[in-house]
Amino acid sequence: MEPKVISQTLLKAAHSGRWKYGQHSHFCQKQGSGNNWAYGYSVHGPKHEESIMNLIQKEVEKYDSLRGFSTIMSMAGGTGSGLGAFLTQNLRDAYPNSFIINQIIWPYGTGEVIVQNYNSVLTLSHLYRSSDALLVHENDVVHKICAKLMNIKQISFRDVNQVIAHQLGSVFQPTYSPEDSCQYRRNPLGDLMASLVPHPEFKMLGLRNIPQMSENSLAYTTFAWTGLLKHLRQMLISNAKMEEGIDWQIRPPLSGLPALEKVLPNKEFHFNTSIANLVILRGKDVHSADLGGFKDPALYTSWLQPSDAFSEWRTHRAFNKYEKLAALVSNSQFLLKPLDTIIGKAWNMFASKAYVHQYTKFGIEEEDFLDSFTVLEQVVASYCNL
Repeated sequence: MEPKVISQTLLKAAHSGRWKYGQHSHFCQKQGSGNNWAYGYSVHGPKHEESIMNLIQKEVEKYDSLRGFSTIMSMAGGTGSGLGAFLTQNLRDAYPNSFIINQIIWPYGTGEVIVQNYNSVLTLSHLYRSSDALLVHENDVVHKICAKLMNIKQISFRDVNQVIAHQLGSVFQPTYSPEDSCQYRRNPLGDLMASLVPHPEFKMLGLRNIPQMSENSLAYTTFAWTGLLKHLRQMLISNAKMEEGIDWQIRPPLSGLPALEKVLPNKEFHFNTSIANLVILRGKDVHSADLGGFKDPALYTSWLQPSDAFSEWRTHRAFNKYEKLAALVSNSQFLLKPLDTIIGKAWNMFASKAYVHQYTKFGIEEEDFLDSFTVLEQVVASYCNL
């Protein structure tokens, strides 16, 4: 919210020579939200609602066809989480027929902010009511990618942002439409939702890329689609967030097993059951890549046919200096453990009423916390029972 942060962002963009924000395409105030979700949601939100929604409307009016909105927001602090949740509700009310995808920066497990678990629980529960999908970037995972795959010694915010930008680009850069291999998709956001969110109870999306490495290594490495896709499939099955450290022992349950035996691995968070998966391939010989391994019924929940649960996008254009690149966007049980951890930590604090007064003085009552816990416990239960 602070002018210093916003002006830095505007300057960086202008200096890049590739992108520049419009003169009026930003909004800031003298003070932030002090890491308090309630302040962002109940104070900043209503106070600046009209100004921010007017800015958005001016952007929307420039387009012939509005497909939807993509927000990028942090969960740990107060503005990204509280104001972000408030604005998402407003977007839903003002543009009921447009898609909304919220890209969420999941906080470090070790903690950035003492009340980050409260802020996260309140954010997720409110977004679940108004957003179409939540695309999650876990700070811990991105940090690990920087350290282990990119070989960065002193990791900065810029490095972390670059990995996230690379991941987003690998999904949202144009790909060819299935009807015509010379025509680009006209509505990638809508296609993404149609492929991955078949039911409003299941909105959590995760993103994996393969390969991911430093530019220095890239120059001396070649890849085959067979190897890349074999690794990507095992990353999905074993819920590995990156190539390094994949558990090759985990296998999908055999379709002949009794129901109870199929459920047990999931309770232990071992085998990662999917609702829907989208694989995006970019680069050389892309049409020769065989994606049959992702159509295995054992990967998916029983109430969807693999033909409905799996989608693929392809383009022969290389991306970001990678001769071949695969991205996987997955609606699966990948987030069960981190979500369960955040709810547990928030509940322990709430049970002893720690810091609750900081929220109640800005209008968020204990009942609001309890409602949020209820919503998220239901999400956990639904994903557990896949």
